[in-house]
Amino acid sequence: MLSYRHSFHAGNFADVLKHLVQVAILEYLKRKDKPFCYHDTHSGAGLYSLSGEHASKTGEYQSGIGLLFNQAVPTALEDGPVGRYLRLLHQLNPDGALEFYPGSPSIAAQLLRPQDALQLTELHPTDYGLLSQHLGKRKHSRIEKMDAWAGIKAMLPPLARRGLVLIDPPYELSHEYDDVVKGLQLALQRFATGCYAIWYPVIDRAHIERFVAQVAALPVTDLLRIEWCPKADSAGFGMTGSGMLVINPPYLLAEQCRAFLPWLQQQLGDAGPAQVTQLIAEA
Repeated sequence: MLSYRHSFHAGNFADVLKHLVQVAILEYLKRKDKPFCYHDTHSGAGLYSLSGEHASKTGEYQSGIGLLFNQAVPTALEDGPVGRYLRLLHQLNPDGALEFYPGSPSIAAQLLRPQDALQLTELHPTDYGLLSQHLGKRKHSRIEKMDAWAGIKAMLPPLARRGLVLIDPPYELSHEYDDVVKGLQLALQRFATGCYAIWYPVIDRAHIERFVAQVAALPVTDLLRIEWCPKADSAGFGMTGSGMLVINPPYLLAEQCRAFLPWLQQQLGDAGPAQVTQLIAEA
């Protein structure tokens, strides 16, 4: 799938949710001194200009990070994922104007310690080139122009045997949902103890619920669902919300998400439904 470019959607409300969850997981993994690995299956370009042609054309960031960037963070959220995420964005935009937005690989590169590994796959030739230029010089990094599922087969399990695998395809083709389930089956066989964060768009409710049920049917013992929908469900015309399925989540993640989701809803000006649901609980 070589037509999708995340530069059109960078910084939208779905990115905000995805990246807050990503930050929460990475910060938890850093609590132990032992190194870990971050593996990103659909890495994109890594860094996006919000004044560039693509982001300007859609303006999606204006109803996402554009509404959060200059907001004061409540004291209760300063030391958690929200505070860390916004501080990272201000470090990237030191002049105080929101010009650049980091993709998930760039966020990971900023948060990882020198001993932690970065594994990135991207198939789009232009985005792969940009990604390599942006992050290719980092030590303990492997960046490949490779299909996501071939990358899982080639790179998992990581040497560190602990880490986060972020899976966020564009889902522009219907078979991509099945591809995720098949990819997860392979990944769990190779790296059962890893934390997996799977992003999904809410476009057709019945379709999404089938997908969630398929993931829940995999041989996993701990599965958390985090979802926020700024708009009411529709009959499949456009994304009304998004969510994350997290396999082997950190024990603090559910509590952290329940703490920041009300603030996120308030700041983005919509009281759309949000849920944090433990689908499968570890015995």
